Amino acid sequence: MNNSSAPAGGDNRDYLDKALDAAQKKIPGKAGDRFRDPNSAQKNRAMNEKITDFMRKQFEKITGLSMDSNHFGLQEEGA
Repeated sequence: MNNSSAPAGGDNRDYLDKALDAAQKKIPGKAGDRFRDPNSAQKNRAMNEKITDFMRKQFEKITGLSMDSNHFGLQEEGA
C-alpha cells in the first residue's frame, strides 16, 4: 500500500481521525447508532476533525513536540 497518495475514495483523514472514527463505531446501542449511520457521516467527520485538531494542539502544547498529521511522526518544535 502506498501511503504517499490518497486512497481511491479520496479519504484524506489522518491516523488520529481514523482512530477516533473506529472508536466511535464501537460504541454500543443507541448512543453509537449516529456514528454508524452513513447519512450523518459528513457531520461526524466535521465534528471529529475539530476534536482531533484540539487533541493535536493540546499534545503539542504539553509536550513541545509537533505531530506530523500524515504519519504520526513526532518532531521537536522549531526543528
